[in-house]
Amino acid sequence: MRIDGGEEVSAAPEHLVFAYYITGHGFGHATRVVEVVRHLILAGHDVHVVTGAPAFVFTSAIDSPRLFIRKVLLDCGAVQADALTVDRLASLKMYSETAVIPRDSILATEVEWLNSIKADLVVSDVVPVACRAAADAGIRSVCVTNFSWDFIYAEYVMAAGHHHRSIVWQIAEDYSHCEFLIRLPGYCPMPAFRDVIDVPLVVRRLHKSRKEVREELGIGEDVKLVIFNFGGQPAGWKLKQEYLPDGWLCLVCGASETQELPPNFIKLEKNSYTPDFIAASDCMLGKIGYGTVSEALAYKLPFVFVRRDYFNEEPFLRNMLEHHQGGVEMIRRDLLTGRWAPYLLRAVSLQPCYDEPINGGEVAAKILQDTAVGKNYASSKLSGARRLRDAIVLGFQLQRAPGRDADIPEWYAVAETELGLRTASPKSLSDEDNFLAKLCTEEFELLHGSHHRLPDTLSFLNSLAELDTEHHPDKNIEKRKMREFKAAAGLFNWEEEIFVTRAPGRLDVMGGIADYSGSLVLQMPIREACHVAVQRIQPSKQKLWKHAQARKLSNGRESTPVLQIVSYGSELSNRGPTFDMDLTDFMDGDQPIPYEKAKVYFAKDPSQKWAAYVAGTILVLMTELGVRFNDSISLLVSSAVPEGKGVSSSASVEVASMSAIAAAHGLNISPRDLALLCQKVENHIVGAPCGVMDQMTSACGETDKLLAMICQPAEVLGHVNIPSHVRFWGIDSGIRHSIGGADYGSVRVGTFMGRKIVTSMASAPLSRMLSSEKPPQQANGNYDECEDNVELLEAEASLDYLCNLSPHRYEAAYAKKIPEDLLGETFLEQYVNHDDSVTVIDPKRTYGVLASTRHPIYENFRVKAFKALLTAEVSNEQLLALGELMYQCHYSYDACGLGSDGTDRLVKLVQEMQNSKLSKAENGTLFGAKITGGGSGGSVCVIGKNCVRSSEQILEIKQRYKAATGYKPFIFEGSSPGAGKFGYLKIRRRLPTNES
Repeated sequence: MRIDGGEEVSAAPEHLVFAYYITGHGFGHATRVVEVVRHLILAGHDVHVVTGAPAFVFTSAIDSPRLFIRKVLLDCGAVQADALTVDRLASLKMYSETAVIPRDSILATEVEWLNSIKADLVVSDVVPVACRAAADAGIRSVCVTNFSWDFIYAEYVMAAGHHHRSIVWQIAEDYSHCEFLIRLPGYCPMPAFRDVIDVPLVVRRLHKSRKEVREELGIGEDVKLVIFNFGGQPAGWKLKQEYLPDGWLCLVCGASETQELPPNFIKLEKNSYTPDFIAASDCMLGKIGYGTVSEALAYKLPFVFVRRDYFNEEPFLRNMLEHHQGGVEMIRRDLLTGRWAPYLLRAVSLQPCYDEPINGGEVAAKILQDTAVGKNYASSKLSGARRLRDAIVLGFQLQRAPGRDADIPEWYAVAETELGLRTASPKSLSDEDNFLAKLCTEEFELLHGSHHRLPDTLSFLNSLAELDTEHHPDKNIEKRKMREFKAAAGLFNWEEEIFVTRAPGRLDVMGGIADYSGSLVLQMPIREACHVAVQRIQPSKQKLWKHAQARKLSNGRESTPVLQIVSYGSELSNRGPTFDMDLTDFMDGDQPIPYEKAKVYFAKDPSQKWAAYVAGTILVLMTELGVRFNDSISLLVSSAVPEGKGVSSSASVEVASMSAIAAAHGLNISPRDLALLCQKVENHIVGAPCGVMDQMTSACGETDKLLAMICQPAEVLGHVNIPSHVRFWGIDSGIRHSIGGADYGSVRVGTFMGRKIVTSMASAPLSRMLSSEKPPQQANGNYDECEDNVELLEAEASLDYLCNLSPHRYEAAYAKKIPEDLLGETFLEQYVNHDDSVTVIDPKRTYGVLASTRHPIYENFRVKAFKALLTAEVSNEQLLALGELMYQCHYSYDACGLGSDGTDRLVKLVQEMQNSKLSKAENGTLFGAKITGGGSGGSVCVIGKNCVRSSEQILEIKQRYKAATGYKPFIFEGSSPGAGKFGYLKIRRRLPTNES
């Protein structure tokens, strides 16, 4: 249907013209479009396909003069460095070059073309600009997809920087012109579409039977057949005969013409009709995409999959695959090293059970026909701009928010914790907690330490007992279906001792990013914590996972110690729930491998990079303390510290892991030293350029106290009691924070540039003074003043930490001479290096220097004032002054480029609450707020009176933020002990006795 002059003109129902746009990302979109197009053509309509995919994808399934193929690429999808690696920065850059820069000419061309073919309906899968072009041409448009590019690119912006946000917004605005969305199974959150119609799987039909295909290949039913379907192969990789078990053959899709294959591998022609070969196989080995998953489910084919990094569609499809018992996850390094056998043998034992309809192509085609002749599926006539404002929320702008969108399947929120307001600290136990304490005593014999009656520790111990399914066969039937639970259930030998540790996250009250410049910081350990359970096991007694067992047998080393880790909550960030490695991989001869080599080792598989935070603690202990690990290690990580919210989830994992490993091996490491060792994990193995305050707070913190520390490098001054009339809260903005992100690192580089400039500026006059023939006091005629200047310049010329420069001295001597911005190349030419061992200057990047230099100098002063004010006389003036210091800190972050729309909004809400007539009438309840930690999203810290009204106001802010953004903030309240105060538990399972 066309819209001419504002009036709807219905096309003849017997002959319609469809313009079908296909995204430039992979074959999966083209292959599913084939099935929809086929049904439209069977109904007698013309379809013009706009695509960058090869013509054979369509012509191999459709032989009709009503099919028109126009080879045009209007978007680029996700740019892949190889078959498994998405390049986020390259994706945004390519999209900008493909769709943003030439946008005006694209729109003009597409509008002219749509009018020339007299299109009745524009269909997009899922090209954003097609929807806008349709609107400009006066033609209705519909999208058919399981994900949208605004959702995929939203997380890429975190790596690329905020200046790319306009890409996400433009894509969402384009989609908002679409009439409605035909949504396919395995869908992602797609908030740009408000009207949705769900259809069954769109799957290509079969041309030949399993028997016919096998006969053509000369393969009998006694041969096991795996189809290798990656849409390309990992770079520099060669298939080998020993990768397959005996009696197996492999069909290879997408092999190059020149590629040589072993005799048990068969190369499929490029124009082969893949569905026939999929249905004729016994399992598939590949990466997850809509095409591979839908056809594996439709033909009940077990799917051995390897995770891709940074493609947000994957967890949704993976869940659908595993829900129908059709998936086996393969570790990437086992794929690349050819340890396929345990995965393939596991796959053929599965019985996939997808019994839903697979006629989505037919159903979608009928809906498209109805829409083209005038049927209205949309629920409202709202304008595109109005729907956009209603659809896109602030919390989604830079971060997919698990469990927060109504369109997200329930499973995606399973591991999310929703907290309401609670008391300030965990001092009392509920009846349920008392029951758990009693239950833990019955389940475990406590050989050392105390659970301190902490509710989260009691819950963890109870969940640990539930893993012993042999002695509790009637418990946790539902949990046993979860892959994480299955893996964890086989970790421990229940007859042996298990060591348990706990380390909290932290709320950055004051100090933040000034820690790496040597500032005083004030940090509060929060209620949420990470628990780790560790067991040392003699290698011959360890229960290995099947792929680890296969690796061990292939190496022929029965006594090799193996590290096996299970991490709960993996689905929240699309990471693998398990990790294993031979501990000998950490050795090069008789010496530990260098940190840089370990960094590369963990970075090879982004879905398992999280293991660097845990396993990296072992390498640091080997390198720094000379520890050698001859026993295997089984380790379970369960963290309630939310990731990406600026409360140091990574430090809590590191501290809890190292504490547990140290306890299990009899290492006596002080909390301070342990924190410094954990910082090495983060800096050198993970590769995040953080200071040490996070690890220090997690290790050395105390309940309801602020850890006061001078970061030069880590001098703990003590603990500052939080006055009884003062209370702190953390409010999560919903915008994901990462200290590994580009913004945090660039500000750190700018800070160290500033320090180098200051020391160089001080060195020049000092050299002139010291080289003068006359004594300094005679040169200027004032002995005392010159001597002081020499001493002052000497201190500033050798400035180790920028925070040791006072604000007045900075303003008097240096502020006006430090450049606002500086190109990395220009700095390196003049100063050679910036003397920071954990960051590298990019010569082509421009760094903000002035604001990054100023912030830590003034922040150090603010923190000192804050600490002094905490012990001042109780008054509103005291709270007002504390709040003002927090506000100043917040806006200093913004000046450095580390702010975010979400955190700014929360701070503004606190200000509005503070300045309301009601608050003033009550002499104030909330007094200040600031962004925390590394900035660029995450959480804000709020200070207020410790009273009921303050809690009510925090709840009101939570609701107002949700109303404005669609995101319901996580509230951090209360405190708990650091790892040092908690110590460790040594427990042994109480096994049931046989009664006569």
